[in-house]
Amino acid sequence: MKKLFTILCCTAMFALATTSVKAQSYKNALGGRFGSYNGVSFKTGLNKNAMLELIGNFRSSRGVNYVQLTGLYEVYNPIGGAPGLNWYYGGGASIGSVKVKGFDGDVYLGANGVLGLDYKFKGAPINLSLDWIPTLRITPDTDFYGGDIGLGVRFTF
Repeated sequence: MKKLFTILCCTAMFALATTSVKAQSYKNALGGRFGSYNGVSFKTGLNKNAMLELIGNFRSSRGVNYVQLTGLYEVYNPIGGAPGLNWYYGGGASIGSVKVKGFDGDVYLGANGVLGLDYKFKGAPINLSLDWIPTLRITPDTDFYGGDIGLGVRFTF
């Protein structure tokens, strides 16, 4: 797990140092993502119409502790007549762990899709997004999760 985390961090730093964004009106964004999985979200531009999003989710409730790291490649398309508004789609992967009090924990891997809307306020460093992220869990048991709908609120820079 440490190797995967190191690889994702190095990829994000490389992307920060070598990319520019032309389809979106911001290069980087950092903030929160709120839905059934609350967490921290970071987006960075990869090329003229694509971004990398990293989401760190966490949840603790009734003796169940959950943590997940998701990396998504997102392709952005402007919506005509609506400056600052884009729709996006893409895919990625997630790795996570769940621990139930009194039982052994599980580490799992998943393949993710993403479909959403992204809006950058003109003249303000604020970005909002609303997206859907369905997941095909690969390990320890294969199953499909219909997805999490989340609202992202980020500071752009």
